[in-house]
Amino acid sequence: MQKLNDEYLHKLYELASSSPFLHHMQMKLISVSWDRAMVELETGNCHLQPYGIVHGGVLATLIDTAAFWAAFARLPEDVGLVSVDLKLNYLKPVKTDTLTAAGYCLRPGKTISYAEAKVVDEEGDLVAHGTSTLMLRPGKGFKLDFPKFLDS
Repeated sequence: MQKLNDEYLHKLYELASSSPFLHHMQMKLISVSWDRAMVELETGNCHLQPYGIVHGGVLATLIDTAAFWAAFARLPEDVGLVSVDLKLNYLKPVKTDTLTAAGYCLRPGKTISYAEAKVVDEEGDLVAHGTSTLMLRPGKGFKLDFPKFLDS
């Protein structure tokens, strides 16, 4: 396992924070490590469907995002990812809350990776779970000012 460069991670968090979509969704990338990621979403009225609960698409987006970042760390610097499949289960309705998604890369691959994410509310109750199949995209990685990995 290669050690991720802290300077690279700092730039990566800045990049994710400046993403128009993450900003729009009020999501924040909290951490990325080897086969793991944490994403947080502060829900508000803009996330609610007509019944007054968080829209399923919001939870799907949170799961997709956490699964993506969980599979990201072990990729070579010049390789990106795209989701090709997303499956999820809604387990508990959420009104407004801070939601945390923990992503785990279950099977990294050379062309396809497989990850899952679990979403919990502030009380730690599981509200949604999902899996994502991700396709690696050579030549589509992030080009940041620092190397992704420290020399071993």
